[in-house]
Amino acid sequence: MKPKRELYLGDITSLPVDAIVNAANTSLLGGGGVDGAIHRAAGKELLEECRRLNGCKTGEAKITNAYKLKAKFVIHAVGPVWRGGNNNEENLLANCYKNSLHIAVENGIKTIAFPSISTGVYHFPIEKASLIAIREVLSFLEKEASIEKVLFVCFSRSDYDIYRKNFAEFELPNLHTDRA
Repeated sequence: MKPKRELYLGDITSLPVDAIVNAANTSLLGGGGVDGAIHRAAGKELLEECRRLNGCKTGEAKITNAYKLKAKFVIHAVGPVWRGGNNNEENLLANCYKNSLHIAVENGIKTIAFPSISTGVYHFPIEKASLIAIREVLSFLEKEASIEKVLFVCFSRSDYDIYRKNFAEFELPNLHTDRA
């Protein structure tokens, strides 16, 4: 059976999945956007656990408990800051998705939700980022059957529309348009 791939418009912190991915910074100590929202929703215990992880390099990922979130785990992936596209940004972003999925498999995670990594304050162009995200997830799922469902979560309608267009390019069904 093929894993379900869904596009979701809403708040990633409200989803009852095994893991949500945090678009984290290298300190893992919270920040703006989805990172700040996840830290606020999870509670101070998440920050305390993140302090013990001693940060994370760009393109890599680490896992924590999810505390007050509906998810069981948070996978913190550090995306690249966009610097014009000539500083390995695309490869680093691809690694965020690959490394997050490897961690998911290692921890028995069956359902996982990804935000649009690096497209907020890190200014990675959403069109490029969404294609990288979809391509990397599909490539991984072709080789790994243990993950049952992947959600691509967009907070804004404009990001959602770009992902929806790119889903169509990959001929992906399973669109879900709820707003949490």
